[in-house]
Amino acid sequence: MKQRVLFIGTNNAARTQMAEGYLRARYGDRYEACSAGTAPTALDPRAARVMGEIGAGIAGQRAKDIALFDEKEMDYVVALCSGGVCPMFPWAKETIHADFPDPTKATGTADKVLAAYRRSRDAIAAWIDERFGGK
Repeated sequence: MKQRVLFIGTNNAARTQMAEGYLRARYGDRYEACSAGTAPTALDPRAARVMGEIGAGIAGQRAKDIALFDEKEMDYVVALCSGGVCPMFPWAKETIHADFPDPTKATGTADKVLAAYRRSRDAIAAWIDERFGGK
């Protein structure tokens, strides 16, 4: 039986979506990946673009409200929040707090902004490989 992992944040637009997509693409045989936000907006197209570059397409994903997962037990909840209050999820067997640069805050040219998305993607992927890859 696959272990369930829920990545939570605020908008469920970029980092949580990238984490969900990467875990599913890389370790989907062992984990069921989901993501949600406390104030969901929409999937960030730049996040979808950079994930497609590494073969972990997320263009079909959508932003989801954390309420969709109320009372659904998760093996792991990964709170991806920075500089704010992390949402609580009482149905988790284990809660992990992880902080990654928020690419949506990047400024500058389109190339510089995409570079920020790639840095965030690469940091998330490396962390997932380390945390979930060896299990």
